[in-house]
Amino acid sequence: MSLRSRTPGRQFLHSPGPSHVPLEVQQAIGRQPMDMGDPRLGETIDVVESGLRSLLQTTQADVFVYATNGHGAWEAVISNLVGPGQSVLVPGTGHFSDSWAEQTEAMGGRVVRTPWVPGLPIDAAAVEQALREDRDHAILAVFAVHTDTASGVTSDIPALRAALDAAGHPALLVVDVVASLGATPFAMDAWGVNVVLGASQKGLMCPPGLGFAAADARAMAVCEANPQPRFYWDWRLRRSPHSYRKYCGTPPQTLLFGLEAALALFAQEGAEQVFARHRRVTAMVHAAVARWSTGGALGFFAQQPASRSTSVTAITVPPGFDTDALRTLARERFQVAMAGGLGPLQGRVFRIGHLGDMNAPMLLGCLGGVEAALRVMGVPCGSGALDAAVASLVQD
Repeated sequence: MSLRSRTPGRQFLHSPGPSHVPLEVQQAIGRQPMDMGDPRLGETIDVVESGLRSLLQTTQADVFVYATNGHGAWEAVISNLVGPGQSVLVPGTGHFSDSWAEQTEAMGGRVVRTPWVPGLPIDAAAVEQALREDRDHAILAVFAVHTDTASGVTSDIPALRAALDAAGHPALLVVDVVASLGATPFAMDAWGVNVVLGASQKGLMCPPGLGFAAADARAMAVCEANPQPRFYWDWRLRRSPHSYRKYCGTPPQTLLFGLEAALALFAQEGAEQVFARHRRVTAMVHAAVARWSTGGALGFFAQQPASRSTSVTAITVPPGFDTDALRTLARERFQVAMAGGLGPLQGRVFRIGHLGDMNAPMLLGCLGGVEAALRVMGVPCGSGALDAAVASLVQD
């Protein structure tokens, strides 16, 4: 037990993951695990798989759930699709596209990259051009990050599908929805996405620990033909009616109970209501940041308003500013936990997460704590941020 003195109330958690875990999910995770033969375990697994299909808007895809994080979900996709020396195209989105590309190379794949333009979404025209230049169709798949958690930029997935089609290229379209699923609509079948991967700790309102992949028939055919050795991640072995095979051993039961509860909450609220709520709280954050930016020191990293995500907002700071000190002050003195920059954005931004189990009063508390920390540190920020946030809420 920590020897630190207790702080009354609760800390506001506004990182883009882990996100706030609702009480119903916490209680579900506290359930006693059951024996492997109990039919209730199979029912939970079925509910989780069908709930993920519903959220992804797919009727045909196989769903594979792992005891892992998002990087493990990347590894599952790479090991099942990419054989030794085979190529994939990774469109630039910043830190997470770079990380996914590096992991692919570490596992023996080859990577073609399109440039990342800081503050902008994926350039679909650059993707189309790269695919047109691949006349031998050596590129097996396009690995695209829907929402880059580090930058807060969401890219247009239907535009990527259109780029593949315009180029007449047979590559699979593989999309990372770790930071977007549950916060913004996603339509796997309608958008022509062949593989989707995600994780539990963001919009799905669960603790870290579960990753998943969904693969359609084209992707499964590639998996079947792939000579890459694999075992734990292997979709072929996990495509089974038996829980022991589905999870390559004992399922992570308590985390599955939590995801089952989270998916029930999502269904109870209704998808359109969930996405509308995310748009409302995002508008509050954006209204506040716009007012802060009039002081001349802060701004939006995402340059195009339409590409600013409903999951997380990255806020630029002046050169040399100590974002870690800001985060520490906000957390320890004002009880608001937020995130710093990652990769090339380290020290250049701080990030406010507004996804998952989030409502307007929670965002008002967050914005008030962040502004207090900014003012204590002497950061020039325009006044009226909270008024602007409230006004955006009233106008909704």
